[in-house]
Amino acid sequence: MADHLIAIGALVLIFTISTFTSVHMGALALVAAFAVGSAVAGENADDVFGGFPGDLFVVLVGVTFLFAIAKNNGTIDWLVHAATRAVRGRIALIPWVMFLITAALTAVGAVVPAAVGVIAPIGMSFCARYRISPLLMGLLVINGASAGGFSPASVFGSITNGVVERNDLPGNPGLLFLMSFLFNVALSVVAYFMFGGRHLIGRRASDTVEEEVPDGTGPDGGASGPAPTGARHGRPSSPAHTATATVAPATTEALELRLDRPRALTLVGLLGMVAGALFLDYNVGLMAFSVVAVLTLVDPDASQGAVDRCAWSTVLLVCGVVTFVGVMERMGTIDWLGDSVAKIDSPLLGALLICLIGAVVSAFASTTGILGALIPLAVPFLMDGQVGAVGLIIALAVSSSVVDSSPLSTSGALVTANAPEELRPQVFGALMKWGMSMALIAPLVTWALFVVPGQG
Repeated sequence: MADHLIAIGALVLIFTISTFTSVHMGALALVAAFAVGSAVAGENADDVFGGFPGDLFVVLVGVTFLFAIAKNNGTIDWLVHAATRAVRGRIALIPWVMFLITAALTAVGAVVPAAVGVIAPIGMSFCARYRISPLLMGLLVINGASAGGFSPASVFGSITNGVVERNDLPGNPGLLFLMSFLFNVALSVVAYFMFGGRHLIGRRASDTVEEEVPDGTGPDGGASGPAPTGARHGRPSSPAHTATATVAPATTEALELRLDRPRALTLVGLLGMVAGALFLDYNVGLMAFSVVAVLTLVDPDASQGAVDRCAWSTVLLVCGVVTFVGVMERMGTIDWLGDSVAKIDSPLLGALLICLIGAVVSAFASTTGILGALIPLAVPFLMDGQVGAVGLIIALAVSSSVVDSSPLSTSGALVTANAPEELRPQVFGALMKWGMSMALIAPLVTWALFVVPGQG
């Protein structure tokens, strides 16, 4: 028992130190795997490395490599441009466009913070232009990232499904993705009407600003509102200046955002990767590298710098945590902890506690790290069959991800940083209240929806 307590204490220290200091969680986890494995479990380096998740490494590097190329060759910009043009003038739909684009990005492999980092600045520019609440826009971007985050080709989905498969648990990747998506849609509907969405219904862009040119800028070529560019900078605005600024950007952007061959191939590759994972059970990482190889041959320039923009921080985090959890599994700590939870008189109460732990810790720490650590802890608890494994995994995954709206998490912090400067304190406070509320409400709701109906 003392050995188990040491291992659990080390896990708590990993999350605590990485939360309140700048030390990387993945590096800490590898150090803990080495220290606990050698000093407590009597393992050598080969034993410790035996728990390194090579399959997850390939998936994480492959999908983020592919996403970096898609950003380089303009596919992501083309998607945003096409989607926003499709709802031109209907302000009420703009936050939902941001939701769907962010969900699409994470569904095909973008790391959640990366997708939020790409879309949040775009969404906040719409807030300034059309008087949309930054809180509303920010929440729909974050929820969109979580909605797509559990597709079989995504980072969250790959982590969760990989842990489930390695522990011989029954899983349903398609159902996990569907339930996560629908839950985040429902959550976004609530946020939409709570934070001003009702007042956007029926409003047109022409009611707020002058009619825009096709490239998405204002009549003066500016990107942030109705005031003429010259006037905003203290210079008189002239018709000649306005005409020049209107026509040139439109022509340039039309050329830059056309669907050329590399972008079309990228879209086909992304769709093929998702279809292969959903319907043919192909390895996501190997498919991603296959698409990367084709795209690099077709457009070598798009691959420049893409390797550097792979989510190496996330790769280190996930692989480090899973390696340490592997040490805990070989020590028997996972079985011991799971048996302790299973001894709770009510299996339903034990399931609720697991979801609450996941949500609360994830609000302050990394969701990817939580998913890699808590699902193995629930394995012995699930073996007795009194609680449905698929339902609990869905509840745990959703509970641990929807709290990313906390400004103490990366996604919440990105939204706060991109909010208008004068509104950042209010956005920070509102996201804090929302995120902490989700840490309590989401486990209860997901437990009631997914765990209670599946009780054995």
